[in-house]
Amino acid sequence: MIVFDRLWDVMKEKNISTYQLREKCGIDSKTVRRLRANDNMETKTLNKLCAVLDCRLEDIAEYVPDE
Repeated sequence: MIVFDRLWDVMKEKNISTYQLREKCGIDSKTVRRLRANDNMETKTLNKLCAVLDCRLEDIAEYVPDE
């Protein structure tokens, strides 16, 4: 399973709110909810997040094996 727990840490470090993230990335609140729920995410969206946050994919996402 891919989890996005690191995303929230990066946002906190960079002092970026979910509202700012939505505005800068052009994503909607539904996408933010999906990120919080660790739902499937398009690579286009992940690319936008990394570009806006100036980070690498492994900074915002992590693979956790299913039990």
